[in-house]
Amino acid sequence: MRYIDAFNHFFPKRLWDRMLSASGAAAGIGSRMRGIPAIYDLDERFRVMDQFRRQHDYTQVISLGMPPLEALGTPEESLEFARLGNDGMAELVRDHADRFPGFLASLPMNGPDLAAREAERAFLDLGAAGLQIHSNINGAPLDEPRFLPVFEVAAKHGKPVMLHPSRSNDMPDYKTETKSKYEIWWTFGWPYETSAAMARLVFGGVIDRLPELKVLAHHLGAMVPYFEGRVGPGWDQLGKRTTDEDLSGVLKGLKRRPADYFKDFYADTAVFGSRPATICGLDYYGPDRVLFASDCPFDPERGPGYIRDTIAILESLDLSAADREKICFGNAIDLFGLST
Repeated sequence: MRYIDAFNHFFPKRLWDRMLSASGAAAGIGSRMRGIPAIYDLDERFRVMDQFRRQHDYTQVISLGMPPLEALGTPEESLEFARLGNDGMAELVRDHADRFPGFLASLPMNGPDLAAREAERAFLDLGAAGLQIHSNINGAPLDEPRFLPVFEVAAKHGKPVMLHPSRSNDMPDYKTETKSKYEIWWTFGWPYETSAAMARLVFGGVIDRLPELKVLAHHLGAMVPYFEGRVGPGWDQLGKRTTDEDLSGVLKGLKRRPADYFKDFYADTAVFGSRPATICGLDYYGPDRVLFASDCPFDPERGPGYIRDTIAILESLDLSAADREKICFGNAIDLFGLST
């Protein structure tokens, strides 16, 4: 079976070297990720991939790892990182097309005008397969009007926005505390972040305004499949639980039921090797909107673990040959517009 890994992470060399020489957040992420060689060392990345290329036709659509580039400095500084990353990704795709059929462009979202222009450059000059955008922009929601031009560029070019969660321990879990403990900000906070961002795109009117926009929610749609009842019948009663604000006009302002919008998102299989989560997500989204992805190289083995586990889960499921092909590679070809 062919597998196109739709969501995994890598730092091209020039960007990686620049991050290591920088100060602040960029230097911090560089020092932390030195312990994961497959995210910056191309030879190590190839070694990881080769473990699956012997048995499967396995390739990767690559994107940058954390942090969001908008967290690394001023808009101009973030643009420098974005251009280094996008140019480096395009070079990897050009030089190693047998391994990397495409890449996701990253943007300086703290400068929306700069981000829109960089998205245009990435699509027109570099051949980007999509955009990676995080669930909030330095704490701001994605449905703020200033970010709309970026989504308009993606919609115009028919390329997807890949929604990646972003949250850190500076967002406490309780009002009485100043930070999140025990990495709750990641384990439960990231799925919440993605789900909240999806909701803001829906209720904030971005999806209605750009009906051709394609958005993939990382980690199999986050919380949405499991909370189908809340997203469906629950949100059909929007406003009934709110006493300090009149929300009666929100549903009337939408063109469809809230649940219908959430079904239109795409999702991927990067759920850290969980078979029950995979079954739940596939049941919710169906085989036409789920793409194989591993989140390589963030498993305990620093590269191969989630790839191996996710393939094993998919191979264990009772899927038709046509549905299996869609999930494993066909949907990626169609969504990204990859050459077969």
